[in-house]
Amino acid sequence: MFRKILFSDAKSFGIELNEVQLDRFEIFYKLVTEWNEKINLTAITGEKDFAVKHIIDSLSCWEEKKFLSAKKIIDVGTGAGFPGLPLKIFKPELEIVLLDSLSKRVEFLKKVVAELNLQNVTCVHGRAEDFARQKNFREQFDAAFTRAVSRLNVIAEYCLPFVKVGGIFAALKGKKFLEEISEAKSAVKILGGGEINFIEKNLPDLPDKRAVIYIDKIKSTQKKFPRKAGTPVKNPLI
Repeated sequence: MFRKILFSDAKSFGIELNEVQLDRFEIFYKLVTEWNEKINLTAITGEKDFAVKHIIDSLSCWEEKKFLSAKKIIDVGTGAGFPGLPLKIFKPELEIVLLDSLSKRVEFLKKVVAELNLQNVTCVHGRAEDFARQKNFREQFDAAFTRAVSRLNVIAEYCLPFVKVGGIFAALKGKKFLEEISEAKSAVKILGGGEINFIEKNLPDLPDKRAVIYIDKIKSTQKKFPRKAGTPVKNPLI
């Protein structure tokens, strides 16, 4: 049933999933529900809700024209793997890093990657504030993605340092996205981002308002950013 729901709702959203992708999404769903009994991965476990609110929502951020040259990407604060794993299943050619601060979630992600036989996926345990300062992570990615981690002015400080100049940062946001854009304009500029653009998204059978925010990286992020762990949340850039 999950497979049929996902295929149908994805198609109504404008996304065509092939048999290999559907196989992998079905296994992914089963693994999440199994592991959810051991660790808290998600409150959304129903077939319809999982298909729409997790998988299709994750795929909604992929705009082909914006990511034509994107090969190496990072999902910051990936949690149970959203949006990173759905993007990898949808676009298997991507090289992706899944970064999360909870070791048990990273253990789960490694299990999924192994079960699905996904290539060029690295699961990393740690904080964005720390990894964004490392030479092999800082400004090394064509794109950074995040979903439901923090407000835009905070998450921009986590994510933009990972993105190379000429790359793009994408944040999946809920109904208050316009408010977040307004308060983040100064922070984005300070961090090397350009104009903030967004595309509203209407997911199948869901009335709530959503959007994906896109920010181009137009100049290098100053070395002092991101600030030490915890500071961006306690004292957001304004």
